[in-house]
Amino acid sequence: MSSGTSAATQQRQTSADDRRWLILVVVSIAQLMVVLDATIVNIALPSAQRALAFPNSDRQWVVTAYALAFGSLLPVGGRIGDMFSRKRVFIVGLIGFAVASAIGGAAGSFAVLVVARALQGAFGAILAPSALGTLISTFRDPRERGTAFGVFGSVASGGAAVGLILGGLLTQYLSWRYCLYVNLVFAVIAVAGAAAWIRSTRPANPPRLDWPGTALACAGLFLIVFGFSHAATAGWTSALTVGSLVVGPVLLVGFVVVEQRTSHPLLPLRIIIDRTRGGCYLTLCISGVALFGTFLFLTYYLQQIRAYSPLTTGLLFLPMIAGILLTSNLASIVGLPRIGPRDLIAAGMLLGAAGLALLTQVTATSSYASSVLPALIILGLGFGMVFAPAINMATFGVARQDSGVASALVNTMQQVGGSIGTSALSTVALTVAASYLVAHHTSPLAPAIAATHGYTQAFTISAALLGAGALLALILLPSKSRLDRLRAPAAAAAATPPAAAPAPAAAVSAGAPESAASLPLAAVPQQGFEAIPVALCSCSPVVSHGREPALQR
Repeated sequence: MSSGTSAATQQRQTSADDRRWLILVVVSIAQLMVVLDATIVNIALPSAQRALAFPNSDRQWVVTAYALAFGSLLPVGGRIGDMFSRKRVFIVGLIGFAVASAIGGAAGSFAVLVVARALQGAFGAILAPSALGTLISTFRDPRERGTAFGVFGSVASGGAAVGLILGGLLTQYLSWRYCLYVNLVFAVIAVAGAAAWIRSTRPANPPRLDWPGTALACAGLFLIVFGFSHAATAGWTSALTVGSLVVGPVLLVGFVVVEQRTSHPLLPLRIIIDRTRGGCYLTLCISGVALFGTFLFLTYYLQQIRAYSPLTTGLLFLPMIAGILLTSNLASIVGLPRIGPRDLIAAGMLLGAAGLALLTQVTATSSYASSVLPALIILGLGFGMVFAPAINMATFGVARQDSGVASALVNTMQQVGGSIGTSALSTVALTVAASYLVAHHTSPLAPAIAATHGYTQAFTISAALLGAGALLALILLPSKSRLDRLRAPAAAAAATPPAAAPAPAAAVSAGAPESAASLPLAAVPQQGFEAIPVALCSCSPVVSHGREPALQR
């Protein structure tokens, strides 16, 4: 009898262990789908524009609609995952993302495509936090969790590169529509696996959602993006342009006022008023502007001006992705403990500015090897030096109850910065190109030269922004010596005998982070954060049970 009971118990334990790794596969597939979408559509965008015949002034909406919805709704998505059954939220996110992808793939007009992209972003904002939350709740053992995060991080990190290649293959040999249809394959597999293996749990005391703050933040950000975009066709003096650019910031000010007065704020202001965290969020926002703009304008330059195929274009971007992955690891593991965040991030910003400065020199007849490749390599190395250290420091010392919002804000700043930057830079590029055509419309190469001239002007502005970001990093971020002083309390706590140390929390609270970081902040005793990318070249941290000192000002 005892032997039979023991065998049954062992069988159940083995089944649970097997299910954990199957859940990892399911969550990784869902994450790959979200990460792929960030790059695969960029490669397909020129072909989609030709097929649907929308003007250059509208093309950036295909990128910004997704980025704006994803970034602005990510904190809401994390909160929804805390409020309801994570399994159901995960499945709803998958199905919604798949349906939106199908609508976009079948779009017969530009308006339908943009609406589908916005829906993709909204459901992606629900899906990404619930996927990471599922991973956290499934793997409790530290060693198993480390392995699971390693697999998940590898899938997420490689997703951008896979998206570039897959987007080129599907666009070139099938149709740009399959760059959206391919998400249905991932979603069907993930939904089936989630239904079979993920258990449904509902929090006993779910948090409340800050509806007024959510509405004000989303409306304000949308109006700012719309105002910049509308200026491309109607001009900067248009009533709708001016109204949008005035009302948008006013709504964001209203958001700040509401967050100060509500008992359940979507964004507790104490998170961003800290000098170090605020500085990191600013650098991530600025890097998002430069990164999104670089991808968009270089894609059009390589495909339309230099006449490279979609597949070749995707392959030509890989050196930048490789540079980001290389220096992200080196910066966190080697650079951050030895150099400190201030100098490392400032140097990365300056490297990025140098890469964009090289791109300002491209012409309609420049070769990839001599003019574009060196710039992409430098950009990749620079962005990698910014991303991982800024992500680690953006969550350093954050209170446990704020960890979920702080981690979501990492991605929010990059995505929102990218959406606002893309709309503003697109307007600048189109305005400059139109002015050039007015003066040089007789030349046969005038359209290509004008477009290139617009792109280089956008690169110039991005380079200047990165230069300003380097200055902000030097002013706002702590030096290595300052960081060492901040770490001292943690070192002292680590040296305290276990009996005298406070008991660790049994589990991550309802406000715990929904996303994760691949690269821990080395040399911090009992490190509380790890980092895993959740979108194009961006990460979001997950808190562990270690504790970090609050930053003292």
